[in-house]
Amino acid sequence: MQKDEELLIALRKVIRAIDMRSKQLSRDVGVTGPQLLVMQNIGKEPGIMVRQIADNINLSSATVTNILDRLEAKELVQRIRSTEDKRRVGVFLTEIGQATLSEAPLPFQEHFVNRFSQLQEWEQSQMVATMQRIASMMDADNIDASPLLEVGSLAEKA
Repeated sequence: MQKDEELLIALRKVIRAIDMRSKQLSRDVGVTGPQLLVMQNIGKEPGIMVRQIADNINLSSATVTNILDRLEAKELVQRIRSTEDKRRVGVFLTEIGQATLSEAPLPFQEHFVNRFSQLQEWEQSQMVATMQRIASMMDADNIDASPLLEVGSLAEKA
């Protein structure tokens, strides 16, 4: 087998592992990885603004708004307009949202981060540089992405 084939097989395995974990999370908890990440941000800072969530998880405000729309439809979050400044809208977990968040397992990326942090610093740097190079080779430098292990469009999965 040629080296490029070996690399593509390894990438496909990573993509499949992420997809399988995402489907399991959706089945077990009823939310997707991106939704869980947004809910975690809200849980840490009740009343947080959309822009702050977007900045925290490195996604566009439009993507976060789409995720919030779906979470609100599931009655997991609610947006409340400030009485002092009508332009400001804070996001809060509902009681159902708090219960869902407390029952949710660690996101797949936390499992990955735990293992990654056990590597030597030189090996971490080498892996980051290699993956950044692969992303560049795939013309993926400007794709909206967060440190979230989830496949597909975040807007669709939201």
